[in-house]
Amino acid sequence: MTKQTIFRSLLGATVVALLLAIPGYTPILPDEPQTDRSAQQRPNIIFIISDDHTSQAISAYGSKLAKTPNIDRIAREGAILYNNVVANSICGPSRATLLTGQFSHRNGYKLNEKVFDINQPVFTEELQKNGYQTAWIGKMHLGSLPHGFDYLNILPGHGSYYNSDFVDSNNKTTRHMGYVTDVVTGLSTDWLDRRDTSKPFFLVVGHKATHREWLPATEDLGAYDNVTFPLPPTFYDNYEGRTAAQKQDMSIDKTMVLASDLKVHANYDAKTPNASYNRFTPEQKKAFYDYYENKVSKEFDEQKLSGKALVEWKYQRYMKDYLSVANSLDRNIGKLLDYLDKSGLAKNTVVVYTSDQGFYLGEHGWFDKRWIYEESLKTPFVIRYPGVIKPGSQVKQVVSNVDWAPTLLSLTGTRIPDYVQGESFLPLLTGGKNTWRNQAYYHYYEYPQPHHVSPHFGLRTAQYTLARFYGPDDFWELYDIRKDPKNLKNLYGQKGYEKATALLKKQLKEQIVRYKDDEALKLMEADK
Repeated sequence: MTKQTIFRSLLGATVVALLLAIPGYTPILPDEPQTDRSAQQRPNIIFIISDDHTSQAISAYGSKLAKTPNIDRIAREGAILYNNVVANSICGPSRATLLTGQFSHRNGYKLNEKVFDINQPVFTEELQKNGYQTAWIGKMHLGSLPHGFDYLNILPGHGSYYNSDFVDSNNKTTRHMGYVTDVVTGLSTDWLDRRDTSKPFFLVVGHKATHREWLPATEDLGAYDNVTFPLPPTFYDNYEGRTAAQKQDMSIDKTMVLASDLKVHANYDAKTPNASYNRFTPEQKKAFYDYYENKVSKEFDEQKLSGKALVEWKYQRYMKDYLSVANSLDRNIGKLLDYLDKSGLAKNTVVVYTSDQGFYLGEHGWFDKRWIYEESLKTPFVIRYPGVIKPGSQVKQVVSNVDWAPTLLSLTGTRIPDYVQGESFLPLLTGGKNTWRNQAYYHYYEYPQPHHVSPHFGLRTAQYTLARFYGPDDFWELYDIRKDPKNLKNLYGQKGYEKATALLKKQLKEQIVRYKDDEALKLMEADK
């Protein structure tokens, strides 16, 4: 078998033709010797993944609330995915899915704050076999140090916004002074400066932003003070017909805490190990105290708020802090793009920006994630690959984060191992003709803490979302997302949707069997 034949079998004829059309591009197979020349011909990849940063806060996705020029630049110079969904809308499990190309029930990491099994294979090991140098810097949130990386320098757990500790490949902990988003970028460019230039590289840049409790960089304090954010149309949702939504504990009204979340009379002298403020330098502490205590808390006390006025004030403060944290995130993405331009790496480096899942910015009165509903399910995904992905490309098909790993492997001409459950969507990015499933399987497990969201599994297609909730209550929900993108009207059991429901249930069961989710299969069969 010739190298061309092998290469075509790995990627498919259409994608190969596109890649081979690039001047000087030569496919390198896993068993070929690595040279300086080959490192220049296979693409490098920088995979930037943030935490809880939703597409509603990105102007490339139509947001009028935030300015994200650098994320927008990646979308403008490459492709933007409009229906990129996650398989389990929560931080650690999303990253475990990235690493394994598997659903949570297969990789074993269903819940946050567990320990990822490092004895299972991860896709970066395949990249290493193909001559890639691999690294992950910043937030990983898996409770362990997985194989498949030549270099690790990660935050323990969620890390801290200021002067955070980092754990390296030798399990050595070092505190790095400064704002964590700046530090992660600095460590990333330092590694790029020191890498083995004879090899192509794969680098994950993992940001803590925009995770709760939303501590902005000092330079961004008050960045949105002159903005009054319009209430989302569903802010006062009454959750009619949606049992699980009625029982959640993730509302801005009742769940969001004035002191810890919104810094109203925050305890700057707390000595507990995880306290956010005991890491501050005197200068950092002064900046926060002057802004949050002398300005925000003082104004709050003067207004003596209650009822809806209090809830809406909390929403405004939440939005100001969340988007101020996002300012630094986008600014640092710009720093990394500038580095690639100045170093000459930009032309042969794939750049991805995404987040671990979506997030609520007041829709339905909520913050947080977890649901199969749209704002939580969908996550931003923009990708740039000069000469391969046409600038301004738009992908509307339903793509899952279980598909990220095989796509990254395809981009590098690396073998996709049998254990991977996702599929490469590279043809969708390059305009190649292919058949795509255009549906995604979902399963969320974490109950009852911390937000009392009932466990559920389901299917998201181009038109519908079907969900089966279980745990304290057993029930189904169905949404026509073309007519009802905000997921307000549960159509399950409604007249006129019998055929659609039966077809969706059939498709859901097929996905469950295909992906070997035995727990979900038992629940479905029990419904008969």
